[in-house]
Amino acid sequence: MRKPGAAGTEAGTNSSNTTDTRALEALLFVSDEPLTSSVIAQALETERKTAEELCDRLARELEDRGSGVVLRNVAGGWRLFTHPDTAAEVERFVLSSRQARLTKAALETLAIVAYKQPVTRHQITSIRGVNSDGVLRALQDKGLVEEAGREETPGRPALFATTPSFLERLGLPSLAALPSLAPLLGLDAEEPGEGPADETEQGPGTTTPASEPAEPGD
Repeated sequence: MRKPGAAGTEAGTNSSNTTDTRALEALLFVSDEPLTSSVIAQALETERKTAEELCDRLARELEDRGSGVVLRNVAGGWRLFTHPDTAAEVERFVLSSRQARLTKAALETLAIVAYKQPVTRHQITSIRGVNSDGVLRALQDKGLVEEAGREETPGRPALFATTPSFLERLGLPSLAALPSLAPLLGLDAEEPGEGPADETEQGPGTTTPASEPAEPGD
């Protein structure tokens, strides 16, 4: 026979355990790297041993309820991973996301990089007339643009260029196969003796016309 109040104590303990594992799961979800037991203990304001026990408990709970994620101890810390049984679905989703249609801003930025590469972030922003940092990061995430060294100028800004994946997506053998912009813009062919437009770097505040990108290889 239970002692008076025993049921209430047990219920309170279960509620506390649920709250602790819920908080732990939230921490692991927002972290982009494995969390050590000491870091978890500090975040949950508990002992390291208790943190380890909570991780073990959460790992069992995720498995018992058939969750799509699993908790593993890797590289000296705890981290959430997708369940191995969902590998096919996850791979299909990731690949389809990489093939998602590009926004107008992304297409503009990608065209500038393709025709003027290697090009600095400042040059891209000057041509578009708006800050392009976010768009440039998105193109890097999609594997279409990458850093291609540093410009030998004060501050040594990063240079950006297209990747082999860019050529694969467009079905081009090389950058030399990119279509000329002149016919698309309705421009006449260059007069005999005329060279390509000067492509020296513009000074701060100068906007380079978007209709004058250099052909790859110039």
